Amino acid sequence: MVTRSYRLEVVVRMVAVNGVELAVDEVGQGPPIVLVHGFPHTGLVWSDVRDALREDHRVVVPDLRGFGASTRTTEGLDAGNLSRDLEELIVALGAAPAVVVAIDAGVPAAFLLGMRRPDLVARLVLVESTLWTLPGAEDFFEGGPPWWFGFHGVPGLAESVLRGNEAAYAGWFLDQGTRGRGIRPDLRSAMAGTFARPDALRCAFALYRSLPETGRQISTAVAGARLTVPTTAVGAAPVGRALENQLRGVTDVLDGHLFDDCGHIVPLDRPDELVALLRPG
Repeated sequence: MVTRSYRLEVVVRMVAVNGVELAVDEVGQGPPIVLVHGFPHTGLVWSDVRDALREDHRVVVPDLRGFGASTRTTEGLDAGNLSRDLEELIVALGAAPAVVVAIDAGVPAAFLLGMRRPDLVARLVLVESTLWTLPGAEDFFEGGPPWWFGFHGVPGLAESVLRGNEAAYAGWFLDQGTRGRGIRPDLRSAMAGTFARPDALRCAFALYRSLPETGRQISTAVAGARLTVPTTAVGAAPVGRALENQLRGVTDVLDGHLFDDCGHIVPLDRPDELVALLRPG
């Protein structure tokens, strides 16, 4: 493990898992909680949540493979492989059983982790995403997937069109994800700027180019088993209760929450409400 400084005075160490190295920020003491980001994020998307939870939790915040300071790669960004990254990370850190919280494109990996290794997961909290083709999200997908799914999915297209404007593109998602309310300038600059680095968006787009395989993995997982880990689904705008509805058919213990007047990136737009949900009552 190699320690290096990260932005916003976050210190990460590199942890070898599943053929790559993940940049991991770890703070606090207490019950372990793992925070998994989506697109176009890094672990910094959890900054406010992390700082609140560190008072009474051991908080583990990785950058997914291909993102942030982790190994730059376009290989293995399907949800099944990302779930193995998370599995090996939790085992390597001795952090089981952990509460695993995931948002957006990190949700399928967290879901498959809970399906495959329930012994490692005390609770799943899945925020603003869908589990691709599972029944329950028909209303959300009525007009087709969001436009960027197709744009990102064509190999070589999006990164060539966006060359020179990568940070602005990532910043657009951050602004939209807070319903235009915005986030701290230093945090926005740090996250958006990460995607201006060479090949950063190309690696991130591999998440979308792996969606067909991710969909097959989810379908296979639920065909033979149910999710037994206690699970919380959190919806806001635009996903709403779509994820909760999908989970109802495959999950033994589920509760759902809908955050009113909240953008898609809940940990940036409503961190206090999310922290309250994560802390034991």
